[in-house]
Amino acid sequence: MALKVGLVGYGTIGKRVADAIAIQKDMELAGITSHTYNYRTEVAKRKGMKIFSTNGKEDFEKNGIKIEGDFNALLDDAEVIVDCTPKGIGASNKENLYVPQKKKAIFQGGEKASVGDVSFVAQCNYNEALNKDFVRVVSCNTTGLCRTLDPINKKYGIESVHATMVRRAADPWDIYHGPINAVVPVLELPSHHGPDVRTVLKDVEIFTTAMSVPTTLMHMHSLTVDLKKAAKSEEILDLLRETTRVRVVRNAERVRSTAEIMEFAKDLGRLRGDMFEICIWEEGLGVHGKKLFYLQAIHQESDVVLENVDAIRAATGFKDAQKSIEMTNDSLMVNRF
Repeated sequence: MALKVGLVGYGTIGKRVADAIAIQKDMELAGITSHTYNYRTEVAKRKGMKIFSTNGKEDFEKNGIKIEGDFNALLDDAEVIVDCTPKGIGASNKENLYVPQKKKAIFQGGEKASVGDVSFVAQCNYNEALNKDFVRVVSCNTTGLCRTLDPINKKYGIESVHATMVRRAADPWDIYHGPINAVVPVLELPSHHGPDVRTVLKDVEIFTTAMSVPTTLMHMHSLTVDLKKAAKSEEILDLLRETTRVRVVRNAERVRSTAEIMEFAKDLGRLRGDMFEICIWEEGLGVHGKKLFYLQAIHQESDVVLENVDAIRAATGFKDAQKSIEMTNDSLMVNRF
């Protein structure tokens, strides 16, 4: 019998997670919540999703949206909740709603690590989330760092990592935020990404810095990794090619930028042109002695979608991590081409 999952917060991440849940053979999307009528809820209606309001019915009904009920009605119907609300709201929902109603919930990386019983990246620590009531999927940047550092650490060992996050200023739809003609450094050392990685990869010593730049497409990471064992560039590339949810791209294919990666994703036939995999440039990876250098690009709108689906399964007791990852990958055409 399919697991009934409710989606709270139908924004950039939430709408993608909702679509992903809807195509899982072992899940049923019980419905989504929305605060106000907008083009997203209009699309949800056209997709046949049940819509629950957190702010009354009037705004929706005058625009032709049938409201199934309020937030509590969705909680009554769903067995587990994926909370994709803005930073801080998820933690409030947990204390005021999910804990009193004994409802399992998946949270996003904007929340503090303390909101969950575990911070989660499926291929790194799936088993830690088994049967947990509250699971926090880490941020897009932390997910990207964990996905590539974990296999390297397991095979070669890592002494330390320094990573610089070159962050997109805002999401493509966002007309309110982000620098227009500036590079904005994060004046916090380390940036929050390093400590967040340690909530998943607890034995990896990592220091991170960050800056925001005037682009909306993707984040870029520049990593310097001190290995415990010597390696060759081609060995590392082979390892990463074999790592799920990682894609090695090449300048030889004329994939020279984040813009071309996003165009590549569209040509692959991805819904919304999403690139779920972390992309590493073959020509941008090198080794000098035990020091590894590489560049990777993260599509901030979509890489964590996969983790949310796997987190649902882990929290509800699906024990086979590899099987869950394969099911999620297959449904979203990940690493297929």
